[in-house]
Amino acid sequence: MQLSDFITSILSRGNKGKKAARPTTRRRHIYGRYIIISVAILTVAGLCVLFLLNTTVVHADEWNAKGDRTLSDTMLIKPLRGEILASDGSILATNLNYYNVRIDFHASRINELKYLESMDSLADTLAKYYPQRTRDEWKKHLHKPLEKPKAKRSRSYLLLKHIPFDEMQRVKTFPYFKRWKNPNRTGFTTERVLLRRYPYGDMARLSIGRVGETATNPEVRGISGLEQALDTMLFGESGLAKKVLFTRGTAYWTVKPPTNGTTITTTIDITMQDLLEHELGQMLMECKAEWGSAMIMEVKTGDIKAISNLDRDTVGNRGYIEAMNHIVQAYEPGSVIKVISMLAALEDGYVNLDQVYPIGSSYAYAGGKPIRDTHSPAYLPVSRFMEYSSNIGMTKLIAPRYDGNLNGFRERLRELGFFDRFNTGMARERPPYYPTLDPKAGGRVSLSRMIFGYATQVPPLYTCAIYNAIANDGKFVRPRLVKAVRLPDGRDSTIDVSYVRDSICSSKNAAILREMMRSVVWGEGGTAKGLRNPVVEIAGKTGTAGIALERPRDKDGKPILTSIPFKGGYREGKHNRVAFCGFFPYDNPKYTCIVVISDPQGPYGPAATSGTVLRNMALKLYSRGMLGNTADYHENPVDATTPTLYGSTKPSRPRTLHSDLGLKRASILKTAVPEKVDNSTVPDVRGLGIREALVKLEEAGLRVHFTGTGYVTALTPEPGTKVAPGTKVTATLSQN
Repeated sequence: MQLSDFITSILSRGNKGKKAARPTTRRRHIYGRYIIISVAILTVAGLCVLFLLNTTVVHADEWNAKGDRTLSDTMLIKPLRGEILASDGSILATNLNYYNVRIDFHASRINELKYLESMDSLADTLAKYYPQRTRDEWKKHLHKPLEKPKAKRSRSYLLLKHIPFDEMQRVKTFPYFKRWKNPNRTGFTTERVLLRRYPYGDMARLSIGRVGETATNPEVRGISGLEQALDTMLFGESGLAKKVLFTRGTAYWTVKPPTNGTTITTTIDITMQDLLEHELGQMLMECKAEWGSAMIMEVKTGDIKAISNLDRDTVGNRGYIEAMNHIVQAYEPGSVIKVISMLAALEDGYVNLDQVYPIGSSYAYAGGKPIRDTHSPAYLPVSRFMEYSSNIGMTKLIAPRYDGNLNGFRERLRELGFFDRFNTGMARERPPYYPTLDPKAGGRVSLSRMIFGYATQVPPLYTCAIYNAIANDGKFVRPRLVKAVRLPDGRDSTIDVSYVRDSICSSKNAAILREMMRSVVWGEGGTAKGLRNPVVEIAGKTGTAGIALERPRDKDGKPILTSIPFKGGYREGKHNRVAFCGFFPYDNPKYTCIVVISDPQGPYGPAATSGTVLRNMALKLYSRGMLGNTADYHENPVDATTPTLYGSTKPSRPRTLHSDLGLKRASILKTAVPEKVDNSTVPDVRGLGIREALVKLEEAGLRVHFTGTGYVTALTPEPGTKVAPGTKVTATLSQN
């Protein structure tokens, strides 16, 4: 065999081996991969089994407990708080939807470059509509999130808080936000929140109250006024949702739906409330007082139609604001309490109205500091004690009756229901306080002071309620702020009028007391003669008391306790708290009103301040036809052919009017105005119009305050009274 044949045979044999080896190698590779995959699958399966055993066997108790906790997780569902309505259905407190506008800087397609380009124009627009920040401040606020790394930027960056729906819609049209409707491009997001709102602002704020969260309760509950006193009814009942397991996870499922709060209808009359706040505020500004409080009750029902409490704003200098509910706080009442003392005396039957008592200038009872009268003559019958506001007369009449039982006077008032809680719905309502008297510790002296309004504390609410009972012929109706509730099912439930006592005094004694209070305004020596007005006849009682030093209190009236012992006494200097409580119209009482003003500056007495507020309220209610009258002052038309010409210092004026207007008949008022004014007395300008009367009074160096319209019919002080320059004179005008 040749060599070439041998090599060929070897090569051919080698090629056959390669062809035979190829399938074997490929099979081995495939088997290797199968083995690797199988090992991986078995490893994962083994780990799954291992973890399964660890979860279901080794740590089974822990995982079962965790599952139970997850499925037992519950969430309270807040109910819708009930509304507070005025007597005519006007909304005083309600719930409204507001929106928080936020920017999500992690939105999937947010365009940061366009955001930066629009920042200047967006800041300009925000500053225009929301000037709480300047343009530069808005720009800084918009740029602040971009100063952080992208991963740490907020998903809910607050832009605007608590804006209404229409404003939220407007923000969508601002630069940058209007580029795209898709929020993923702008990051624009909104959050709806339900807020408590008061359409009439601060009107009757302390009576209606406010809501808020507390440190102990995260729910929004009432914190003052009716919102607090009736919180359980207004809040309703929270619902309950429980976390349950669904196919695609867990979610909350409502187990118990919430019960919405009850809507409350109050007795507040919006018109009267507005008038009272205005009149009280005007008077406080005029006399620069510390604070003032006023309330109007309806005689027959006890409905509180209006209530106002205004304090001088010593922090923000905003004039007078609602700060503390003085109407339910207790103060020394002064002489307004004499009516209540006289009521007890009349009911006990030892009063002889015609009996005359010597008064004098002072009277030292039981060895105490002499009691003084500032208005009374030397002798007075009992029937005129109120007219002259006689402290001495009241003490001589009542105090000796209780020498053997000093606390009998207080117990007599308790029998009348004077200390019963009214539960009007106003928060922190306090009853009157009459201390227990000890004969060995000056008890007799304290009793004499209690009779005319010192050494005791009475909230104005309680004084007004007793006066209202007298105006109501003795029926002691309970004051109330709530007259109806609307149940969750939509039904209205009216609350009936209730009584503290069916009768606090006899009809006869009620009439006697009403006449005594009328003499305060219409009597010759009445301490409130300046309040006379023939349009609406009012009756009432003035009161003045020194201002006792009090413990500091917070805005809710609670005493602030300090480590320094509190020392009592009165403020040094001339500091008085003045009051007037009365009813109107006298012949058919419809409303009772009390006005208390603390520390008026200057020569302001109770009639010129508190009494004027009450008188002005009576006139304004009359002018609006709210006293059961027509809206016009004259029910019968005035004869146009016989006009009344006001008096004048120039006799030629009536002749000129007759010739110019062609008048055939006219009633001409005669006056006694002297040509030269005596600066030491009040000139008689009765019959003059306001223009000429002002000239004459100011020539005499007097300060003039006038009420009503028409010509001067009365002056306080009276004409001819000796006065010092700068004295205030009140001129009452009338068209009758």
